[in-house]
Amino acid sequence: MTSSAPPGLARFNAVDDRDAAGLLHEVCAGRAWGAAVARGRPYATVGELLAAADAAMAGLTAADLAEAMAAHPPIGRPAPGDAASAREQSGVRDAERAELLELNLAYQERHGHVFLICATGRTGEEMLAALRARIHHDADTEREIVRTELGKINRIRLTRLTETLRAPRAPAEGER
Repeated sequence: MTSSAPPGLARFNAVDDRDAAGLLHEVCAGRAWGAAVARGRPYATVGELLAAADAAMAGLTAADLAEAMAAHPPIGRPAPGDAASAREQSGVRDAERAELLELNLAYQERHGHVFLICATGRTGEEMLAALRARIHHDADTEREIVRTELGKINRIRLTRLTETLRAPRAPAEGER
């Protein structure tokens, strides 16, 4: 790693394996994905980190992908306390939530998992249109679309992580 790594990336590179696993789990719940990304440290650039994340996503088995998706709440109903999902789904208006939830249930019944889409920057209507179109896909087609969408989500979250990761707080006097 070169010293030109952005501060947040340098901090990510420097944390121990357990802390790296925890940070990566906040990005994506898939353990195989997180392990693959963590193994590639240190990263010289955010671009290298994102490329490793993409490669890890491409290598996930169907079971690994299912594990990664399981942590995502339905579009229109972010999990309480999940700031990332709430921020990402901010384009959903109250008037769209009921239809999104209804279609999510139909999608889940057909595909066995929640509808997953990179919601950042999309309106509720755009997500509804995608849901209406994708509900009819076969399992293999939908799994690959989900893999792509999850990869987009992970890239956004990793970029945010490298921009916001702060140095660990030094213990105050008397806390040691």
